[in-house]
Amino acid sequence: MTIPATLPTVAAEAPAEANAGRRNMALLIQLRWLAVGGQLATIGIVTGPMGISLQRAPLLAAVLVLIAINFASLALLRRGRAVTNAELTAVLLFDVAALGWQLHHSGGLANPFASLFLLQVVIGAILLTPASSWAIVAAALAAIGVLAVDPTPLVLPPPYAADPMGLYLKGSLVCFLLIAVLLVAFVTRISRNLRERDAALAASRQRAVEEDHIVRMGLLASGAAHELGTPLSTLSVLIGDWKTAPAIARDTELQQDLADMDAAVRRCKAIVSGILMSAGEARGEAPQVTTMRAFLTALVEEARAGRMPGTVEFNDLFGADLAIISDPALRQVIGNVLDNASEVSPEWIALTASRDGGMAVIEIADRGPGFSDEMIERFGQPYSSTKGRPGGGLGLFLLVNVLRKLGGSASVANRDAGGAVVRVVLPLSAVAADGESV
Repeated sequence: MTIPATLPTVAAEAPAEANAGRRNMALLIQLRWLAVGGQLATIGIVTGPMGISLQRAPLLAAVLVLIAINFASLALLRRGRAVTNAELTAVLLFDVAALGWQLHHSGGLANPFASLFLLQVVIGAILLTPASSWAIVAAALAAIGVLAVDPTPLVLPPPYAADPMGLYLKGSLVCFLLIAVLLVAFVTRISRNLRERDAALAASRQRAVEEDHIVRMGLLASGAAHELGTPLSTLSVLIGDWKTAPAIARDTELQQDLADMDAAVRRCKAIVSGILMSAGEARGEAPQVTTMRAFLTALVEEARAGRMPGTVEFNDLFGADLAIISDPALRQVIGNVLDNASEVSPEWIALTASRDGGMAVIEIADRGPGFSDEMIERFGQPYSSTKGRPGGGLGLFLLVNVLRKLGGSASVANRDAGGAVVRVVLPLSAVAADGESV
């Protein structure tokens, strides 16, 4: 069976791209509000203190159009879906058209603010695909061409009529400062968005690699379970025969050893059956409905089997019990954590269960050597182990990924009193039986 390596990565990249599109649209909305405020201030200053006559109606109409575009853009964001390149292109084309309309009614190319087309071209080049960026360039050139044909001239009052070039240069300086400030602010924000997107893509790719690794491990585990079934059954039959053999039946010590061997074989068979059931190969097996307290108690009792009395402590702070669907994978990974804790701390381990709102919190503590800084940094990565044996370090890796599938999380830390603690946070809604309120 071949595992496709590209499909998970493509699926994982989609949310990151979708978030980038939404952030870019939100940034355009903010810039457009700044443009609306700047245009209203400019109209007020030019027609007020400067005394230059402008056609206010068409200019204010363009401002209203920009406000309408912003509200439409906000509606796109509220729908919760990705913002596409076509939608970003459309709103930028509206911006180009609105600027062209305002310049047409305020002097055309003689207006120093005609350079603002450059800002929109740069924004398009950063945010859009190459084809859409060239569409913005074409739209800006078309607007400039239209502005060259019969624009509404500016009628300058006497203080400025004597030196129109001086007024143009001052306006050009203001326009340059405006473009420079907006570009720095915009490019800085876009760079941050791109860094966040790249980080999200890297995390998504890493998650896809880990999930692919788990699939391969599952295939190997399922195959090994099939192969182990026959020898385990043979061992079980042989142990049964030895128990009834006359020479052995009279030896009490051998009978005790055989009983221990039989219990170990039964446990191995149960583990194999659990692997096959998790792989979907069990037949006639319905999901088991139990309660959270019974689920945790079973984990503790299994950890206590074969250990000295009093070495496994169970602190039940969960509160009101809850009916859940027992998940074999969850039971197995938490059992692995208990086994790991018992290996490094055979004299004492503790499982503490509590509830934080709609989350179950399970903490497994020990008095072992604790985690090194490197282990804590690499927590959740495969083959990160202090045991030094081949294939080690998969227990916490599987724990993290099983909890991730259920919407939960896991963390590790060192205890002040010595030893380590593994903290599992699990949404109760992910395991609650149908109809149960969490």
